[in-house]
Amino acid sequence: MSFIHKLADVAPCEIGEGTKVWQFVVILKNAKIGSNCNICAHSLIEGDVIIGNNVTVKSGVFIWDGTCIEDDVFLGPNATLTNDLMPRSKEYPDNFSGITLKKGASIGANATILPGITIGKKAMVGAGAVVTKDVPDYAVVVGNPAKIIRYIK
Repeated sequence: MSFIHKLADVAPCEIGEGTKVWQFVVILKNAKIGSNCNICAHSLIEGDVIIGNNVTVKSGVFIWDGTCIEDDVFLGPNATLTNDLMPRSKEYPDNFSGITLKKGASIGANATILPGITIGKKAMVGAGAVVTKDVPDYAVVVGNPAKIIRYIK
């Protein structure tokens, strides 16, 4: 059984067994969220989003249409995911360029990931990094723009 706080705003969607959704979270219609996830306060998940199992979404994370998050991913507080390469007020692309976070990836607090980026398996993005290109599996990236500083297991 999942837990949805009474102050969350959750439209009809898929939420897996054991997932916790905390206060002031907004989840839009048709979102897919796996089992044993923790969606912390003040987060937003749009409808064309897929989140795997055992994912942690810390407070202040907005997950926009087109994003795919695989199992065991950690999103630190206020991590910023984007999905529009050329944003303009009241002008929308035909398709949004979602972000893909591969199994076991970790995104540090306040990191920014640009549209269409893939973060590889078990990769780590340091706090405050600005990711402008794909991150390979097991890489650790930091800085603005984010650069690989080492590889981990």
